[in-house]
Amino acid sequence: MANVVIPDAVLVKDYVGGDENALATLIKRHQSKIYGFIYSKVNDRDISDDIFQDTFIKVIKTLKSNSYNEEGKFLPWVMRISHNLIVDHFRRNKKMPMYRETEEFSIFSIMTDNSPNIENRIITDQVENDLQRIIEELPDDQKEVLQMRIYQDLSFKEIADLTGVSINTALGRMRYALMNLRKVIEKNKIILTN
Repeated sequence: MANVVIPDAVLVKDYVGGDENALATLIKRHQSKIYGFIYSKVNDRDISDDIFQDTFIKVIKTLKSNSYNEEGKFLPWVMRISHNLIVDHFRRNKKMPMYRETEEFSIFSIMTDNSPNIENRIITDQVENDLQRIIEELPDDQKEVLQMRIYQDLSFKEIADLTGVSINTALGRMRYALMNLRKVIEKNKIILTN
C-alpha cells in the first residue's frame, strides 16, 4: 500500500479543527527547509533555533486565531514569517539596513554589497580631511585629549596619566574641544556626513 501524502492545506485545516498532530506533521515536513533558510542568513545555531521557534509560535497564533487565509501556500507563508523575523533580528542588532518587502518573496532582498564605491570613498576621505583640518585649529591641550580619546581609543584615566593632569581636567578639555569643533562646524556650515 502506497503512502498517501496529505496536502499542507488539509493539514492546516485539520490543525485548526483541533488535530495537534497535523501541525507536528507540517513542522516535520518543512523543518529542514525553513531551518536551513534561517541558518543560511544568521550563521548562528542559537539564533537560528530562536527564530525557528518564534516562526512557529507566530504560525500557531495565526492559525489559532483563524486569520490564516493563504490556502495552498503554507510553505511560502511560513518562509515569509521567518524572513520577517530574520530582518527584525538584524534591525534590532543594527547589522542590516531596513528593507521593504516586495509583493514576491525574494531571498536576495536581504543580501547586499557593503563595499564602498568610489564616490563614497571620495566623500569619506573628504570628510576625514575636513575633520582633521578643524581639529588642527583647536588649542594644543584640547587637540591632544581629543586625538588620544578618538584616534588612540584611550580612557580618560589613561589620558590623565599620560598628560599629567586630573581626570576632571582631561574630561573638561574634551568637552571644550567638542564644543569648539561644533562651533567651527556650525559657523562654516560644514557637512560631515556621506
